[in-house]
Amino acid sequence: MPLRKALAGLFGLMLCLLMGWGTGLAGKESAMVPAETVVDYIYAVLASDRTFYTVHVVERMQQRGVIESSERWRSEKTLPLPAQFVQESSRLAALTGVKVQYRLISLHPINKLSGPTNEFEKKALEAIMADPNRPYKGFVTEGGERQFQALYADHAVSPVCVTCHNAHPQSLKRDYKLNDVLGAVLISIPAPS
Repeated sequence: MPLRKALAGLFGLMLCLLMGWGTGLAGKESAMVPAETVVDYIYAVLASDRTFYTVHVVERMQQRGVIESSERWRSEKTLPLPAQFVQESSRLAALTGVKVQYRLISLHPINKLSGPTNEFEKKALEAIMADPNRPYKGFVTEGGERQFQALYADHAVSPVCVTCHNAHPQSLKRDYKLNDVLGAVLISIPAPS
């Protein structure tokens, strides 16, 4: 548990620094980083961490027969699936008090909770599928709070991704190939009114 709190605190500190980057540098007036840049920074960290975990931990351990990954990672003492890595990371980030949220969503979700929850997300996913190289970004209001949201294409970066998505009994799509777009990473940050 102390490691989890330390990681959550480190992530929170990183987000605070990113959100306030540039404030008061060299005696200049305060300069806030645009929301678009902040979410790009957050995505760069998330995508890098998740790709590293998928390729150098999950894939490597499974290839060597050391340990498998599964949805029931807590009870079966296996590795979390890469999607669960993102879920757990988001949960830990929320513990820092920084109001950043992120999750994986898809038009073909294995977990029904990972489908689009509103028209913005549906439209964004359709745009991502049409042009995976272009993030979809915009302001939304949820629960009376204004947020800036961005979606980035989520690619199958490893054969582990392809095998899992194609073989899962609840998968709505079973013909994924390496580097295909599985869905998107959705990042939400608070936006001033």
